[in-house]
Amino acid sequence: MGTTATRRTTVLGVDIGSTNTKVVALDREGHVVARVRRRTPRNADDPSVDADQLFEAIEDMILEVCGDQLSVRAVCAAGIGEDGVLTDAGLRPLTRALAWFDPRRQDIYQTLAPQLGPADDVGVDSDPARTVVGWTWACAQPGTETATGWLALTDFASARWAGTPFLSDTLAARTAAWHTTARTWITSRVTATLGTTDLLPPVIRTGDLIGLLRSARLAEAGVLEPEAMVVAGGHDHPVGGWGVGLLDGGAVLDSMGTAEVVTTQSRSKAPDPGDGLDSAAGICQNGTTVLRVEELDRNVKWARQDAAVSAALDELISGDQQPDGYLTSGTFLPGAAGGQLPRYTADAPGAPASRAAAVLGALAELGGRAINSVSGYAEPGTQVFTAGGWSRSPGWVAIKQAVTQRRATLISEPEVTATGAALLAAHAIGWAPDPATAFAPVPAAQAV
Repeated sequence: MGTTATRRTTVLGVDIGSTNTKVVALDREGHVVARVRRRTPRNADDPSVDADQLFEAIEDMILEVCGDQLSVRAVCAAGIGEDGVLTDAGLRPLTRALAWFDPRRQDIYQTLAPQLGPADDVGVDSDPARTVVGWTWACAQPGTETATGWLALTDFASARWAGTPFLSDTLAARTAAWHTTARTWITSRVTATLGTTDLLPPVIRTGDLIGLLRSARLAEAGVLEPEAMVVAGGHDHPVGGWGVGLLDGGAVLDSMGTAEVVTTQSRSKAPDPGDGLDSAAGICQNGTTVLRVEELDRNVKWARQDAAVSAALDELISGDQQPDGYLTSGTFLPGAAGGQLPRYTADAPGAPASRAAAVLGALAELGGRAINSVSGYAEPGTQVFTAGGWSRSPGWVAIKQAVTQRRATLISEPEVTATGAALLAAHAIGWAPDPATAFAPVPAAQAV
Protein backbone atom coordinates (compact mmCIF):
# COMPACT_ATOMS: atom_id res chain seq x y z
CA MET A 1 0.00 0.00 0.00
CA GLY A 2 2.85 2.38 0.68
CA THR A 3 3.56 4.46 3.77
CA THR A 4 2.78 8.16 4.01
CA ALA A 5 6.51 8.82 3.53
CA THR A 6 6.32 7.38 0.00
CA ARG A 7 2.99 8.97 -0.93
CA ARG A 8 2.21 12.40 -2.38
CA THR A 9 0.66 14.71 0.22
CA THR A 10 -2.76 16.12 -0.66
CA VAL A 11 -5.81 17.76 0.84
CA LEU A 12 -9.24 16.32 0.14
CA GLY A 13 -12.54 18.01 -0.60
CA VAL A 14 -15.76 16.04 -0.20
CA ASP A 15 -19.04 17.08 -1.83
CA ILE A 16 -22.11 15.28 -0.43
CA GLY A 17 -24.71 16.01 -3.07
CA SER A 18 -28.37 15.17 -3.41
CA THR A 19 -27.60 12.79 -6.27
CA ASN A 20 -23.87 12.04 -6.11
CA THR A 21 -21.05 12.24 -3.59
CA LYS A 22 -17.63 13.30 -4.84
CA VAL A 23 -14.07 13.37 -3.45
CA VAL A 24 -11.27 15.47 -4.98
CA ALA A 25 -7.56 15.38 -4.07
CA LEU A 26 -5.59 18.62 -4.46
CA ASP A 27 -1.82 18.99 -4.21
CA ARG A 28 0.07 21.92 -2.67
CA GLU A 29 0.26 23.81 -5.98
CA GLY A 30 -3.46 23.44 -6.70
CA HIS A 31 -3.51 20.57 -9.19
CA VAL A 32 -6.49 18.23 -8.97
CA VAL A 33 -4.59 14.94 -8.92
CA ALA A 34 -7.49 12.52 -8.42
CA ARG A 35 -11.26 12.48 -8.17
CA VAL A 36 -13.93 9.88 -7.38
CA ARG A 37 -17.71 10.05 -7.80
CA ARG A 38 -20.41 7.70 -6.50
CA ARG A 39 -24.18 7.82 -6.09
CA THR A 40 -25.26 9.20 -2.73
CA PRO A 41 -26.75 6.10 -1.05
CA ARG A 42 -30.55 6.20 -1.01
CA ASN A 43 -33.17 3.47 -1.15
CA ALA A 44 -35.17 3.28 -4.36
CA ASP A 45 -38.45 3.89 -2.50
CA ASP A 46 -37.17 6.36 0.12
CA PRO A 47 -35.04 9.46 -0.59
CA SER A 48 -33.82 9.71 3.03
CA VAL A 49 -30.20 8.76 3.81
CA ASP A 50 -28.61 6.38 6.33
CA ALA A 51 -25.73 8.44 7.78
CA ASP A 52 -23.69 5.36 8.73
CA GLN A 53 -23.96 4.06 5.18
CA LEU A 54 -22.89 7.43 3.81
CA PHE A 55 -19.94 7.57 6.22
CA GLU A 56 -18.73 4.18 5.06
CA ALA A 57 -19.13 5.21 1.42
CA ILE A 58 -17.04 8.37 1.99
CA GLU A 59 -14.23 6.36 3.58
CA ASP A 60 -14.41 3.93 0.65
CA MET A 61 -14.02 6.88 -1.71
CA ILE A 62 -11.07 8.30 0.24
CA LEU A 63 -9.30 4.95 -0.01
CA GLU A 64 -10.08 4.83 -3.72
CA VAL A 65 -8.94 8.38 -4.45
CA CYS A 66 -5.69 7.87 -2.52
CA GLY A 67 -4.93 4.42 -3.92
CA ASP A 68 -1.27 3.61 -3.29
CA GLN A 69 -0.02 7.05 -4.40
CA LEU A 70 -1.61 9.77 -2.22
CA SER A 71 -1.86 10.65 1.47
CA VAL A 72 -4.19 13.02 3.30
CA ARG A 73 -3.10 16.13 5.21
CA ALA A 74 -6.59 17.61 5.70
CA VAL A 75 -10.19 16.90 4.73
CA CYS A 76 -13.09 19.34 4.32
CA ALA A 77 -16.66 18.24 3.52
CA ALA A 78 -19.35 20.41 1.95
CA GLY A 79 -22.78 19.35 0.85
CA ILE A 80 -26.50 19.19 1.36
CA GLY A 81 -27.84 22.14 3.32
CA GLU A 82 -30.91 21.00 5.26
CA ASP A 83 -30.62 17.23 5.85
CA GLY A 84 -29.49 15.86 9.21
CA VAL A 85 -29.89 13.20 11.90
CA LEU A 86 -30.51 12.85 15.62
CA THR A 87 -27.57 11.08 17.30
CA ASP A 88 -26.73 9.36 20.58
CA ALA A 89 -23.77 10.19 22.83
CA GLY A 90 -21.46 8.14 20.60
CA LEU A 91 -22.43 10.20 17.53
CA ARG A 92 -24.36 7.22 16.16
CA PRO A 93 -27.44 8.18 14.08
CA LEU A 94 -30.85 7.38 15.55
CA THR A 95 -32.80 8.46 12.45
CA ARG A 96 -32.34 8.64 8.74
CA ALA A 97 -31.77 12.07 7.19
CA LEU A 98 -34.97 13.42 5.63
CA ALA A 99 -34.08 14.75 2.17
CA TRP A 100 -34.62 18.47 1.59
CA PHE A 101 -36.76 17.61 -1.46
CA ASP A 102 -38.87 14.87 0.19
CA PRO A 103 -42.60 15.50 -0.55
CA ARG A 104 -43.47 14.51 3.04
CA ARG A 105 -42.16 17.90 4.08
CA GLN A 106 -45.16 19.68 2.59
CA ASP A 107 -47.69 18.29 5.07
CA ILE A 108 -45.31 18.68 8.00
CA TYR A 109 -44.72 22.31 7.14
CA GLN A 110 -48.42 23.11 6.80
CA THR A 111 -48.94 21.99 10.39
CA LEU A 112 -45.74 23.56 11.65
CA ALA A 113 -45.86 27.00 10.00
CA PRO A 114 -48.35 28.61 12.45
CA GLN A 115 -46.11 27.62 15.36
CA LEU A 116 -42.97 29.25 13.96
CA GLY A 117 -44.05 32.87 14.06
CA PRO A 118 -42.08 35.73 12.48
CA ALA A 119 -38.34 36.09 13.04
CA ASP A 120 -35.82 38.72 11.95
CA ASP A 121 -32.28 38.11 10.69
CA VAL A 122 -32.99 34.48 9.77
CA GLY A 123 -31.35 34.75 6.36
CA VAL A 124 -33.78 32.40 4.60
CA ASP A 125 -37.47 32.16 3.87
CA SER A 126 -39.39 29.70 6.02
CA ASP A 127 -40.54 26.91 3.71
CA PRO A 128 -40.86 23.10 3.64
CA ALA A 129 -37.21 22.54 2.69
CA ARG A 130 -35.76 24.02 5.88
CA THR A 131 -34.09 22.05 8.65
CA VAL A 132 -36.80 22.93 11.16
CA VAL A 133 -39.11 20.62 9.19
CA GLY A 134 -36.52 17.83 9.37
CA TRP A 135 -36.21 18.37 13.12
CA THR A 136 -39.97 17.96 13.51
CA TRP A 137 -39.96 14.76 11.44
CA ALA A 138 -36.93 13.30 13.25
CA CYS A 139 -38.35 13.89 16.72
CA ALA A 140 -41.51 11.99 15.73
CA GLN A 141 -39.55 8.86 14.78
CA PRO A 142 -39.46 5.87 17.15
CA GLY A 143 -36.37 5.32 19.29
CA THR A 144 -35.29 8.95 19.47
CA GLU A 145 -36.02 9.43 23.18
CA THR A 146 -32.33 8.81 23.94
CA ALA A 147 -31.04 11.41 21.45
CA THR A 148 -28.30 13.63 22.81
CA GLY A 149 -27.61 15.68 19.71
CA TRP A 150 -28.31 16.54 16.11
CA LEU A 151 -25.78 16.64 13.25
CA ALA A 152 -26.12 17.95 9.71
CA LEU A 153 -25.59 15.14 7.22
CA THR A 154 -22.81 17.15 5.57
CA ASP A 155 -20.93 17.52 8.88
CA PHE A 156 -21.57 13.95 10.06
CA ALA A 157 -18.36 12.31 8.79
CA SER A 158 -16.19 15.23 9.91
CA ALA A 159 -17.72 15.26 13.39
CA ARG A 160 -17.20 11.50 13.73
CA TRP A 161 -13.58 11.71 12.54
CA ALA A 162 -12.77 14.55 14.92
CA GLY A 163 -14.88 13.11 17.76
CA THR A 164 -16.37 16.60 18.06
CA PRO A 165 -19.98 17.48 17.24
CA PHE A 166 -20.27 20.78 15.39
CA LEU A 167 -22.42 22.62 12.86
CA SER A 168 -20.95 24.74 10.08
CA ASP A 169 -22.36 28.28 10.11
CA THR A 170 -23.37 28.14 6.44
CA LEU A 171 -25.52 25.10 7.39
CA ALA A 172 -26.91 26.75 10.53
CA ALA A 173 -28.22 29.42 8.16
CA ARG A 174 -30.27 26.79 6.31
CA THR A 175 -32.27 25.81 9.40
CA ALA A 176 -34.62 28.86 9.50
CA ALA A 177 -33.87 29.03 13.24
CA TRP A 178 -30.51 30.82 13.28
CA HIS A 179 -29.81 34.56 13.59
CA THR A 180 -27.16 34.95 10.89
CA THR A 181 -25.80 38.27 12.18
CA ALA A 182 -26.11 37.76 15.94
CA ARG A 183 -25.01 34.10 15.56
CA THR A 184 -27.56 32.83 18.07
CA TRP A 185 -30.41 30.35 17.89
CA ILE A 186 -34.03 31.49 17.74
CA THR A 187 -35.04 29.57 20.83
CA SER A 188 -38.78 29.62 20.12
CA ARG A 189 -38.29 28.00 16.71
CA VAL A 190 -35.90 25.38 18.01
CA THR A 191 -38.25 24.53 20.89
CA ALA A 192 -41.23 24.21 18.54
CA THR A 193 -39.41 21.75 16.27
CA LEU A 194 -36.42 20.08 17.92
CA GLY A 195 -37.62 20.49 21.49
CA THR A 196 -34.48 22.04 22.99
CA THR A 197 -31.32 23.87 21.97
CA ASP A 198 -29.39 21.37 24.12
CA LEU A 199 -29.44 19.00 21.13
CA LEU A 200 -27.63 21.47 18.90
CA PRO A 201 -23.82 21.34 18.60
CA PRO A 202 -21.53 24.40 18.65
CA VAL A 203 -21.73 26.46 15.46
CA ILE A 204 -18.31 26.76 13.78
CA ARG A 205 -17.25 29.10 11.00
CA THR A 206 -16.86 27.46 7.62
CA GLY A 207 -13.13 27.01 6.99
CA ASP A 208 -12.08 26.63 10.65
CA LEU A 209 -10.00 23.72 11.91
CA ILE A 210 -12.05 21.19 13.92
CA GLY A 211 -9.45 18.72 15.13
CA LEU A 212 -7.37 15.68 14.29
CA LEU A 213 -8.76 13.17 11.80
CA ARG A 214 -9.06 9.87 13.63
CA SER A 215 -10.06 6.84 11.58
CA ALA A 216 -8.70 3.39 12.34
CA ARG A 217 -9.66 2.22 8.87
CA LEU A 218 -7.90 5.06 7.02
CA ALA A 219 -4.88 4.91 9.32
CA GLU A 220 -4.50 1.16 8.81
CA ALA A 221 -4.58 1.72 5.04
CA GLY A 222 -1.68 4.15 5.40
CA VAL A 223 -3.37 7.12 3.77
CA LEU A 224 -3.35 9.54 6.74
CA GLU A 225 -0.50 11.97 7.26
CA PRO A 226 0.64 12.51 10.88
CA GLU A 227 -1.55 15.25 12.37
CA ALA A 228 -4.09 14.98 9.53
CA MET A 229 -6.82 17.54 10.22
CA VAL A 230 -10.57 17.95 9.80
CA VAL A 231 -11.74 21.34 8.51
CA ALA A 232 -15.30 22.67 8.80
CA GLY A 233 -16.99 22.78 5.42
CA GLY A 234 -20.64 23.69 5.07
CA HIS A 235 -23.28 24.37 2.45
CA ASP A 236 -22.11 23.00 -0.89
CA HIS A 237 -22.79 25.80 -3.35
CA PRO A 238 -21.42 28.64 -1.19
CA VAL A 239 -18.24 26.61 -0.64
CA GLY A 240 -17.87 26.06 -4.38
CA GLY A 241 -18.75 29.70 -5.02
CA TRP A 242 -16.13 30.85 -2.50
CA GLY A 243 -13.50 28.84 -4.35
CA VAL A 244 -14.54 30.18 -7.76
CA GLY A 245 -14.62 33.68 -6.27
CA LEU A 246 -10.86 33.41 -5.72
CA LEU A 247 -10.56 33.65 -9.52
CA ASP A 248 -12.22 37.05 -9.82
CA GLY A 249 -12.73 38.89 -6.54
CA GLY A 250 -16.12 37.54 -5.51
CA ALA A 251 -17.43 36.16 -8.80
CA VAL A 252 -21.01 34.93 -9.22
CA LEU A 253 -21.31 31.16 -9.62
CA ASP A 254 -24.30 29.66 -11.43
CA SER A 255 -24.20 25.98 -10.49
CA MET A 256 -26.66 23.79 -12.38
CA GLY A 257 -27.10 20.27 -11.07
CA THR A 258 -29.94 18.67 -9.13
CA ALA A 259 -30.88 22.26 -8.26
CA GLU A 260 -29.75 25.51 -9.81
CA VAL A 261 -27.96 27.57 -7.20
CA VAL A 262 -26.56 31.03 -7.86
CA THR A 263 -24.21 32.40 -5.22
CA THR A 264 -21.61 35.05 -4.47
CA GLN A 265 -19.51 36.25 -1.56
CA SER A 266 -20.73 39.81 -1.01
CA ARG A 267 -19.32 42.74 0.91
CA SER A 268 -22.85 44.17 1.13
CA LYS A 269 -25.28 43.73 3.97
CA ALA A 270 -27.45 40.63 4.01
CA PRO A 271 -30.48 40.79 1.70
CA ASP A 272 -34.05 40.52 2.87
CA PRO A 273 -35.03 36.83 2.48
CA GLY A 274 -38.45 37.98 1.32
CA ASP A 275 -37.00 38.75 -2.12
CA GLY A 276 -36.14 35.09 -2.71
CA LEU A 277 -32.50 35.37 -1.67
CA ASP A 278 -30.88 33.43 1.15
CA SER A 279 -27.91 34.64 3.16
CA ALA A 280 -25.33 33.23 5.53
CA ALA A 281 -22.06 34.32 7.05
CA GLY A 282 -19.31 35.10 4.58
CA ILE A 283 -16.69 32.41 4.09
CA CYS A 284 -13.19 33.42 5.22
CA GLN A 285 -14.31 37.06 5.23
CA ASN A 286 -16.58 39.43 7.17
CA GLY A 287 -19.13 39.84 4.40
CA THR A 288 -22.19 37.80 3.47
CA THR A 289 -22.83 34.66 1.47
CA VAL A 290 -25.74 35.43 -0.86
CA LEU A 291 -27.51 32.69 -2.79
CA ARG A 292 -30.70 31.78 -4.53
CA VAL A 293 -31.88 28.21 -5.05
CA GLU A 294 -34.21 27.10 -7.83
CA GLU A 295 -35.37 23.57 -8.58
CA LEU A 296 -34.02 22.26 -11.89
CA ASP A 297 -33.56 18.53 -12.27
CA ARG A 298 -36.73 17.59 -10.37
CA ASN A 299 -38.85 19.70 -12.72
CA VAL A 300 -37.35 17.99 -15.74
CA LYS A 301 -37.83 14.54 -14.21
CA TRP A 302 -41.50 15.37 -13.64
CA ALA A 303 -41.91 16.35 -17.31
CA ARG A 304 -40.13 13.16 -18.37
CA GLN A 305 -43.02 11.06 -17.11
CA ASP A 306 -44.41 11.56 -20.62
CA ALA A 307 -42.12 9.48 -22.85
CA ALA A 308 -42.66 11.70 -25.89
CA VAL A 309 -41.86 14.86 -23.93
CA SER A 310 -38.80 13.11 -22.49
CA ALA A 311 -37.49 12.35 -25.97
CA ALA A 312 -38.10 15.96 -27.03
CA LEU A 313 -36.26 17.23 -23.96
CA ASP A 314 -33.23 15.12 -24.86
CA GLU A 315 -33.14 16.62 -28.35
CA LEU A 316 -33.43 20.18 -27.05
CA ILE A 317 -30.89 19.74 -24.25
CA SER A 318 -28.33 18.17 -26.58
CA GLY A 319 -28.87 20.85 -29.24
CA ASP A 320 -30.08 18.37 -31.86
CA GLN A 321 -33.41 20.22 -32.08
CA GLN A 322 -34.23 23.93 -31.80
CA PRO A 323 -37.06 25.08 -29.49
CA ASP A 324 -40.26 26.49 -30.96
CA GLY A 325 -42.20 29.59 -29.90
CA TYR A 326 -43.45 27.98 -26.70
CA LEU A 327 -39.99 28.53 -25.19
CA THR A 328 -41.19 31.82 -23.66
CA SER A 329 -44.89 30.98 -23.38
CA GLY A 330 -45.08 30.63 -19.60
CA THR A 331 -47.23 27.52 -19.96
CA PHE A 332 -45.09 25.45 -17.59
CA LEU A 333 -45.04 26.33 -13.89
CA PRO A 334 -41.97 24.93 -12.06
CA GLY A 335 -42.31 23.16 -8.71
CA ALA A 336 -41.22 24.84 -5.51
CA ALA A 337 -38.89 23.88 -2.66
CA GLY A 338 -39.94 21.15 -0.27
CA GLY A 339 -41.59 18.85 -2.79
CA GLN A 340 -44.31 21.04 -4.37
CA LEU A 341 -45.02 19.55 -7.79
CA PRO A 342 -44.72 21.42 -11.12
CA ARG A 343 -47.60 21.63 -13.59
CA TYR A 344 -48.67 22.84 -17.00
CA THR A 345 -51.15 25.68 -17.34
CA ALA A 346 -54.60 25.10 -18.81
CA ASP A 347 -53.52 26.58 -22.16
CA ALA A 348 -50.32 24.51 -22.42
CA PRO A 349 -49.65 22.96 -25.84
CA GLY A 350 -50.26 19.28 -26.46
CA ALA A 351 -47.35 18.66 -28.83
CA PRO A 352 -44.41 17.01 -26.98
CA ALA A 353 -41.79 19.26 -28.61
CA SER A 354 -43.72 22.38 -27.58
CA ARG A 355 -44.21 21.09 -24.03
CA ALA A 356 -40.49 20.36 -23.77
CA ALA A 357 -39.68 23.87 -25.02
CA ALA A 358 -42.07 25.39 -22.45
CA VAL A 359 -40.40 23.41 -19.64
CA LEU A 360 -36.87 24.45 -20.53
CA GLY A 361 -37.86 28.04 -21.25
CA ALA A 362 -39.51 28.40 -17.85
CA LEU A 363 -36.48 26.92 -16.08
CA ALA A 364 -34.08 29.15 -18.03
CA GLU A 365 -36.11 32.21 -17.07
CA LEU A 366 -36.12 31.12 -13.43
CA GLY A 367 -32.35 30.75 -13.49
CA GLY A 368 -31.95 34.12 -15.17
CA ARG A 369 -33.93 35.84 -12.44
CA ALA A 370 -31.70 34.17 -9.85
CA ILE A 371 -28.55 35.41 -11.58
CA ASN A 372 -29.91 38.96 -11.78
CA SER A 373 -30.89 38.95 -8.11
CA VAL A 374 -27.59 37.62 -6.81
CA SER A 375 -25.51 39.80 -9.15
CA GLY A 376 -27.02 42.83 -7.45
CA TYR A 377 -24.93 41.99 -4.38
CA ALA A 378 -21.67 41.33 -6.22
CA GLU A 379 -19.06 43.91 -7.15
CA PRO A 380 -19.94 45.84 -10.35
CA GLY A 381 -18.60 44.11 -13.44
CA THR A 382 -18.02 40.82 -11.63
CA GLN A 383 -17.88 37.77 -13.91
CA VAL A 384 -20.51 35.05 -13.93
CA PHE A 385 -19.09 31.54 -13.98
CA THR A 386 -21.13 28.43 -14.63
CA ALA A 387 -20.62 24.85 -13.50
CA GLY A 388 -22.47 21.58 -12.98
CA GLY A 389 -23.70 18.86 -15.28
CA TRP A 390 -26.25 21.04 -17.06
CA SER A 391 -23.56 23.55 -18.04
CA ARG A 392 -22.07 20.90 -20.35
CA SER A 393 -25.24 20.45 -22.41
CA PRO A 394 -24.92 22.69 -25.50
CA GLY A 395 -28.63 22.92 -26.28
CA TRP A 396 -29.50 23.90 -22.73
CA VAL A 397 -26.69 26.48 -22.63
CA ALA A 398 -27.99 28.04 -25.86
CA ILE A 399 -31.54 28.13 -24.49
CA LYS A 400 -30.34 29.70 -21.25
CA GLN A 401 -28.42 32.36 -23.12
CA ALA A 402 -31.35 33.10 -25.48
CA VAL A 403 -33.82 33.49 -22.63
CA THR A 404 -31.59 35.41 -20.19
CA GLN A 405 -29.42 37.36 -22.65
CA ARG A 406 -26.43 36.58 -20.42
CA ARG A 407 -23.14 34.85 -21.14
CA ALA A 408 -21.06 32.99 -18.59
CA THR A 409 -17.58 31.46 -18.37
CA LEU A 410 -17.59 27.68 -18.03
CA ILE A 411 -15.50 26.14 -15.25
CA SER A 412 -13.86 23.10 -16.80
CA GLU A 413 -13.23 21.29 -13.49
CA PRO A 414 -16.29 19.03 -13.11
CA GLU A 415 -16.28 18.91 -9.29
CA VAL A 416 -16.48 22.58 -8.32
CA THR A 417 -17.84 22.13 -4.78
CA ALA A 418 -15.39 19.35 -3.89
CA THR A 419 -12.53 21.45 -5.28
CA GLY A 420 -13.74 24.48 -3.29
CA ALA A 421 -13.80 22.30 -0.16
CA ALA A 422 -10.26 21.11 -0.90
CA LEU A 423 -9.13 24.75 -1.27
CA LEU A 424 -10.73 25.48 2.13
CA ALA A 425 -8.82 22.57 3.65
CA ALA A 426 -5.60 23.87 2.11
CA HIS A 427 -6.29 27.40 3.35
CA ALA A 428 -6.90 26.13 6.90
CA ILE A 429 -3.51 24.40 7.14
CA GLY A 430 -1.57 27.27 5.63
CA TRP A 431 -1.16 26.09 2.04
CA ALA A 432 -1.61 28.59 -0.80
CA PRO A 433 -2.62 26.61 -3.92
CA ASP A 434 -3.43 28.49 -7.13
CA PRO A 435 -7.24 28.55 -7.65
CA ALA A 436 -6.74 29.08 -11.40
CA THR A 437 -4.82 25.81 -11.50
CA ALA A 438 -7.52 24.06 -9.48
CA PHE A 439 -10.49 25.23 -11.56
CA ALA A 440 -8.85 25.84 -14.94
CA PRO A 441 -11.75 27.86 -16.42
CA VAL A 442 -12.36 27.55 -20.14
CA PRO A 443 -10.65 30.44 -22.03
CA ALA A 444 -12.87 33.36 -23.06
CA ALA A 445 -12.94 32.20 -26.67
CA GLN A 446 -14.61 28.97 -25.55
CA ALA A 447 -16.95 30.52 -23.00
CA VAL A 448 -20.66 29.87 -23.38
